[in-house]
Amino acid sequence: MNAYYSDHFVLPLPAGHRFPMQKYRLLREAVAAMPGVVLQEAPHTSNGVLALAHDPRYIAAVAGGELTAAQQRAIGFPWSLEMVERSRRATGATIAACRAALADGVAVNLAGGTHHAHGDHGEGFCVFNDGAVAARLMQAERRVRQVAIVDLDVHQGNGTAAILARDESVFTLSLHGEHNYPFAKACSDLDVGLPDGTGDASYLAALESALAHMFSLVAPQLIIFLAGADPHEGDRLGRLKLTMAGLAARDAMVFQQARDRGIAVAVTMGGGYGRNIDDTVAVHAQTIGQAALHATLVDTDKNRRADDGRQREFR
Repeated sequence: MNAYYSDHFVLPLPAGHRFPMQKYRLLREAVAAMPGVVLQEAPHTSNGVLALAHDPRYIAAVAGGELTAAQQRAIGFPWSLEMVERSRRATGATIAACRAALADGVAVNLAGGTHHAHGDHGEGFCVFNDGAVAARLMQAERRVRQVAIVDLDVHQGNGTAAILARDESVFTLSLHGEHNYPFAKACSDLDVGLPDGTGDASYLAALESALAHMFSLVAPQLIIFLAGADPHEGDRLGRLKLTMAGLAARDAMVFQQARDRGIAVAVTMGGGYGRNIDDTVAVHAQTIGQAALHATLVDTDKNRRADDGRQREFR
């Protein structure tokens, strides 16, 4: 299974900034020890590809260092060349993960999930919307017709919903904390808002129902799965109460539903702001472990079908 990293494109931040930049390096180091996972450097994304989901004027302002102070505050990062390159690479990693998933069944971006970025501005630590860009590029390359973005970050994917609001070829599902950021929600194709303090059982029941509803409406060839670590009970910003076991069950449910239907899955990490950063890294690493297991099961299914075909041919 391919896993794409961009943590060596470090974003310079002022002392005390709350964005956990170091989690990406720690995650790559954890993933490097996992059997069956092949680490790949995230590719660069061009302005033309970004324009599949973003206003060219916004792309030019980001690239040229012309963002206003208000725009930088909304994003939450001071502008720098490193910010631009890291944002391009994080988007490139999701694009690469989508291509690899369509070939192999599943692949992972060790960052990404920048779902608050809108077509003409960034928000909430998100500059470019990797999921929206990647979905549209897979369609432009004629790899897929229908994409589903399954957003299980604790914060609603408002930018994704806004960009894809009138695009029936990309289904947007967001399962999130109803009273959490962003406080003015956009409209996804399916929004499930959960109350503060939601635990494992209620969360998993809501997810199962949401996935069943989604699959009753669309039959995607690709799922872009935002596997946020921030629903975890130890997250500073999450306000939900999922345990490690609950999050493992969440991931397993998404992968099983995809496997049952033969759908490729590209995974992105989304948010994670644990009081203990090791908890956040552990949640993300657990997701990647689940993805690697899914890759093994997909290969087993392929081999079984091939064997069955050979036996029928022999008979």
